[in-house]
Amino acid sequence: MKAIKYPFVTEKATLYIDDDNKLHFMVEINATKREIRREVEELYDVDVRDINTMITSKGEKKAIVTFKEAGTARELASRLGIF
Repeated sequence: MKAIKYPFVTEKATLYIDDDNKLHFMVEINATKREIRREVEELYDVDVRDINTMITSKGEKKAIVTFKEAGTARELASRLGIF
């Protein structure tokens, strides 16, 4: 199952990249935190510290992924073309 749909980029989300080492992703509504963690770690070859999920007002699921190593979010954002 493919859990991650796409990176979610807003002005607020970009602040999290530098300040908190976090990236936001829109994910499938029925994806679990374990599935999201596994997919992020396998796709991008990074270590995930924590995942928070929420349902948006539009009924979509968003995951906020915190990385273990400092600077990982910025480097991954660069690889994804966010910066």
